[in-house]
Amino acid sequence: MRNTFLLLFFCAAAFLSPNSQAQQKPNIILIYADDLGYGDLSCYGATKVKTPNIDRVAAEGLRFTNAHATSATCTPSRYSMLTGQYAWRKTGTGIAPGDAALLIPTNRITLPGMLQKAGYQSGVVGKWHLGLGPKGGPDWNADIKPGPLEIGFNYSFLLPATGDRVPCVYVENHRIVGLNPGDPVQVSYGEPIGTEPTGKANPELLKMKYSHGHDQTIINGVSRIGYMSGGKSARWVDEEMADVLTGKVNQFIETNQKKPFFLYFSTHDIHVPRMPHSRFVGKSEMGPRGDAILQLDWCVGEVMKTVERLGLKNNTIILISSDNGPVVDDGYQDDAVAKLGGHKPAGPLRGGKYSAFDAGTRVPFIVRWPGKVKPGTSDALLSQVDLLASLAVLTGQKLAKIDATDSFNTLDALLGKDKKGRDYVIEQALNNTLSVVKGNWKYIEPSNGPAVQKNTNTELGNNAQPQLYNLESDLGETRNVAEQNPQVIAELADLLKSEKQKELK
Repeated sequence: MRNTFLLLFFCAAAFLSPNSQAQQKPNIILIYADDLGYGDLSCYGATKVKTPNIDRVAAEGLRFTNAHATSATCTPSRYSMLTGQYAWRKTGTGIAPGDAALLIPTNRITLPGMLQKAGYQSGVVGKWHLGLGPKGGPDWNADIKPGPLEIGFNYSFLLPATGDRVPCVYVENHRIVGLNPGDPVQVSYGEPIGTEPTGKANPELLKMKYSHGHDQTIINGVSRIGYMSGGKSARWVDEEMADVLTGKVNQFIETNQKKPFFLYFSTHDIHVPRMPHSRFVGKSEMGPRGDAILQLDWCVGEVMKTVERLGLKNNTIILISSDNGPVVDDGYQDDAVAKLGGHKPAGPLRGGKYSAFDAGTRVPFIVRWPGKVKPGTSDALLSQVDLLASLAVLTGQKLAKIDATDSFNTLDALLGKDKKGRDYVIEQALNNTLSVVKGNWKYIEPSNGPAVQKNTNTELGNNAQPQLYNLESDLGETRNVAEQNPQVIAELADLLKSEKQKELK
């Protein structure tokens, strides 16, 4: 009896130990695609391209039809998601150059930092584009910090900015991967640096020509934004990028499988330059953009295989979304426009990346958590800015009043228990034009910016007069009904004004 009692005692103690309790918390994997449009996935209605792996996650989970990034461009939407604060409240959070200093203050609560306090191992793999290093930018040849490790991540493997910006190297934790100290990296976003050829001066060296911008230093046969010299042994190969990043994601999962973990997989696809692996070239019949969608779907499938092989499926929340809406020609001659073949990247929505119209921020959003989230479709109104507060509630963390001030608990909507979601969302376009979606109404504040971005042929939604659309009857935002609804305009304009004033407090 005594031995039996002791055995039961120690078993109970092990079960109730901090590590055991912590592991009851679900793993969280956030797969954050780049420039993926509302109509780019077959589970969202695409017929010209098939995404079976993402479709499977959607079929086993909850697919949202009214979920939003906070911005129609990448840096601000990522900033908002990780900090729980709208990027337009902080200066300097527009599209960041490749040598920007870290944009997120190290003393601010973040999504990974909050989960780290909850006992999670946190990692980020892929595109960063939130700056690195101190004011003035990083020393690329020394410890590159502050960065992800200083704002709550335990591990990071990054593209410092974007695939079309220098430096074209990977940064793991605080150092450039594979850097030869005798060949230091130099970066400039002003005057040319070094003797590397450029796309503008040496177009004959390009394996993918640029259409606008992107005419500076050539790396791997592709000219980029910005000038770079040195670091030849550390330079990435674009065609291998998806394999490299997915490998690092799976390695992180393997390493942390016995602990609760949070993994932010920020894919490069389907951002330019679109240079998928040869396995995918020509497979979509839509050119590099379509092939990159297939590659993105493959990446998701490989991560799902790892999760399931390790027996983690039932205790892992999978979130799939995008940082903003789609863009077709974004700076390279990759036949993306010519080979659309009837494909509609934005689906039924108007605009796209950079735009105040809904295609700029209404994005795919899928949540899978077997046994916890009932499969189906939800039209609940969601914003990515709420992930911080919602996951804090899920993991039992309390936020101070000064933390994540724009983030609200919408956990019930994420789990499919609430069909309404947020009362309203605020969207930010390229030139900081703000919009409000509340109920069936979409209000775009007056703006003097250009109506169309000429380079990408995107309707930006700027207008000197207020715009109002009834999204229930006019999802494509084709009929401005502001004049017929002055009371609605006044209500939503006042709501937006009050939100702006909060930043002054």
